[in-house]
Amino acid sequence: MGSSADGLKRFIFWDYRRAGWQYDVMVGIILLFIFATPREWFRDWPRPSSIVMVPSPERGTSEFLMGPEELEGVPENGRVSRASMLLNTHFKKRNVVRVEPIFDSDQEVRGYLAVTRP
Repeated sequence: MGSSADGLKRFIFWDYRRAGWQYDVMVGIILLFIFATPREWFRDWPRPSSIVMVPSPERGTSEFLMGPEELEGVPENGRVSRASMLLNTHFKKRNVVRVEPIFDSDQEVRGYLAVTRP
């Protein structure tokens, strides 16, 4: 019992030599946590400053990620025209086909995805 408690104590307080295999295992566990943890656990969503072009899965369309403040207070039936106006001021002439809200796990709007055709 004493050796497992000592091992746990050494693990918690990181009491291993730098060149030891235990140190390498601990670094590997930390790296695994950093790169394998889903971003949803920490609510880490991209926050565009205003409008950002993102890769589109559909051929012949473009998609733009818009911050929630860009279409705040705009009714659902007016979002396409407002998004079209915003995109035309930032980018070349675009025809907005649809605007979809992006929700987080708490069903709060985190932004909008505007799908366009040239």
